[in-house]
Amino acid sequence: MKTLLDLDSWNRKEHFLFFKQMQEPFFGVNITIDCTRAYENSKALGTSFFIYYLHKTLVAVNAFESFRYRIENTHIYKHDRIDGSATISRADGTFGFSLIEFHPDYTIFEQTAKTEIERIQNTTGLFTREFKDDNVIHFSAIPWLNFTSLSHARNMTYPDSCPKISFGKVIVSETGNRTMSMSIHVHHGLMDAMHVGQMVDYFQGIMNQ
Repeated sequence: MKTLLDLDSWNRKEHFLFFKQMQEPFFGVNITIDCTRAYENSKALGTSFFIYYLHKTLVAVNAFESFRYRIENTHIYKHDRIDGSATISRADGTFGFSLIEFHPDYTIFEQTAKTEIERIQNTTGLFTREFKDDNVIHFSAIPWLNFTSLSHARNMTYPDSCPKISFGKVIVSETGNRTMSMSIHVHHGLMDAMHVGQMVDYFQGIMNQ
């Protein structure tokens, strides 16, 4: 479900109109996330660390209204739920775009994710299903690189307002702490750095639980 945002009463109307006219309206940040506790929790549960932090990411994204906004033509809609479209790798070195429905219950989400990952890994091509709506984040894991910045291939003429979140290689310190890079690209017409910072702080908090 989604609801139309009343643009005239929105305090960011001027910001939206200013940034939406730009050829590249996205801005990106890169931060380092402490994943020590989250990694330990995933191993204690016997679950995939990738699925575990994808779920935590979606918990954080769904907690903030600005991350649930999407642009359709000249309108902004607020979605009730944001799912994950993660790139899933295959044994032959290719990958496909998945659609993993968010559920707050991790056990349910884990099974949904496993089913979709298995389906992608047993198909070929980038697009193996329909994407009927844009209530997703574009999600990717880049476990080969401890990156300090990241850019995305984008068709500037395509109307896109979905946040893009990527994670890098897990780095283990001499003390045993684990960290990984987190890259976030978002549409500046829908949010500012303050909103991204609030989401990141929340995400780090639930990764530490």
